[in-house]
Amino acid sequence: MSRFKNALNARDAHIWTLRGACILLILVCLVLALGWMNAPRNLTIHQPPDLRSGSTRPWWEVPPSTVYAFGFYVFQQLNSWPKDGEQDYPARIKSLSPYLTPECQTLLEDDARKRNFSGELRERVRGIYEIPGRGYRSDRVEIVDRDHWVIRLDLTADEYYHNEPVKRALVRYPLKVVRWDVNPELNPFGLALDCFAAMPQRLEAAPVDVPEKKGIF
Repeated sequence: MSRFKNALNARDAHIWTLRGACILLILVCLVLALGWMNAPRNLTIHQPPDLRSGSTRPWWEVPPSTVYAFGFYVFQQLNSWPKDGEQDYPARIKSLSPYLTPECQTLLEDDARKRNFSGELRERVRGIYEIPGRGYRSDRVEIVDRDHWVIRLDLTADEYYHNEPVKRALVRYPLKVVRWDVNPELNPFGLALDCFAAMPQRLEAAPVDVPEKKGIF
């Protein structure tokens, strides 16, 4: 009789063991499902432009060439006034706001107001481009830390008033770029321009017929 009772007790103990294992597996599955739901749907990977020799790097590392290209692109777009600086400059600041830090956007908006008040934007056409032979080099990007960089752009700035050239200047712009994973849908680069690291430096300038007031650019 005791033999059957022991067999029943062993069966019941095994059943409780199986029940405990099932509960444990359910909890593990819930944790895995929660982790899967919280995992990012998109992951930005920065690759250098030249892949002939391949590239191996941590996914969070941003190559200096990418930082330079991003800073140049955003800064060039900010200074692209194809019709009228009075309208184009504020519109550019607004459209590029996902690629600007809040402090930089405020600085640019203040600059636009000051320029507009002094009459430096009305019917002005402006564009900037790289000085030939002074494009990207490794020494033009200073890595401050993993999330902060300083880039140096040597650019030509041209301005026109009623189709008449009023300014041509060769300027070095030291710009700050920061990691900015705030809104991947509006800013897939995960970077933002943080305006100037120092005052722009005039490299050389061509004479103009109309006196020019100086803004932050």
